Amino acid sequence: MSHDTPDPPGRAAAGPLDGVRVVELAGIGPGPFAAMLLADLGADVVRVDRPGPSPLGGDPAFDVTNRNKRSVLVDLKSSEGPAAVRALAERAEILVEGYRPGVAERLGVGPDECMAVNSALVYGRMTGWGQRGPLASLAGHDIGYIATAGALSMIGEPGGRPVFPANLLGDYAGGSLYLATGVLAALLTARATGRGQVVDAAIVDGAAHLTTMFWGRLAEGTWRDARGRNLLDGGCPYYGVYETADGGWMAVGALEPQFYAAFVSLLGLGGDGLPDRADPHNWPELRAAFAARFKTATREEWAAVFAGTDACVAPVLSLHEAAGHPHLTGRGTYTEAYGITQPAPAPRFSETPGSLRLPPALPGAHTPDVARDWDVPELLKDHR
Repeated sequence: MSHDTPDPPGRAAAGPLDGVRVVELAGIGPGPFAAMLLADLGADVVRVDRPGPSPLGGDPAFDVTNRNKRSVLVDLKSSEGPAAVRALAERAEILVEGYRPGVAERLGVGPDECMAVNSALVYGRMTGWGQRGPLASLAGHDIGYIATAGALSMIGEPGGRPVFPANLLGDYAGGSLYLATGVLAALLTARATGRGQVVDAAIVDGAAHLTTMFWGRLAEGTWRDARGRNLLDGGCPYYGVYETADGGWMAVGALEPQFYAAFVSLLGLGGDGLPDRADPHNWPELRAAFAARFKTATREEWAAVFAGTDACVAPVLSLHEAAGHPHLTGRGTYTEAYGITQPAPAPRFSETPGSLRLPPALPGAHTPDVARDWDVPELLKDHR
């Protein structure tokens, strides 16, 4: 784990989005993470927090999804609040909000109101169900969105319950990454044409989009619409996880023939006349053989056996263990900044790297500074 001290604000390399101004209307989950992605890459992200406690509680000093941002306090239900947000939007290139459909409009900060003062504004909307459709007005969370999109049905043991991967697949992969991609694509258009637009990023759309390859395989007849029966979903014995003697786990991804040959050889089964792996009827026998071998040694012992080889086998690490892995330490994948161990900005840029310039923004901590830097005196009228 890298322990480099971040450069103080104003001295760090800002990143490829240096100079891009972003307004984030405070929310939870995928919207803040998408804004963090933009902030990590150098954008000047101003988070508009509301007075009062966070909806999910917790100490904002440890909410690293609000790193590299500045925060202002605005009460959107006050008489001055909406005008302050519209003033920020007038000076920004991107605005991100994650309310239910219609809420921003009722508050006076919807696309029509904000784009009336800035026709080039990219207005990013982050929701679970999208801005239209039969479910658009309903509440929901990651688990329900990926269930509806079909993605959750693909994860888990055959005949067992579906397994949800925390909220990584829906909120962040299907939500945040698509919102960030969308607003940056729209920014290119806005800079070329002078016309902004609304980006409707729905988690159900993104989660469904992530399954694109499998729809092709379904049409081809090489993928079964059943959990744990296929090459990449745990059905295949040489693409899965196996328990070790000490209760640890090893992840096996030996898909290609040359990698499979290295895998079974190092596992100690290379000369045992294993059945043809290409025939799915042989998969139960192979799985049983692999499982029995992995149970003969600990996770660390197997990790040492496969280290430095092309067998495509790795120990399953916890978050704390991952932060100390030699490869991730060597790359600086994790870092310690402002007293918190956290992932470093990604991806990497050769000329304009992202950086950790600011700690998690405390609500309202930067209201005077943003009012000055963005020339928005309206913020001070509403500052509590």
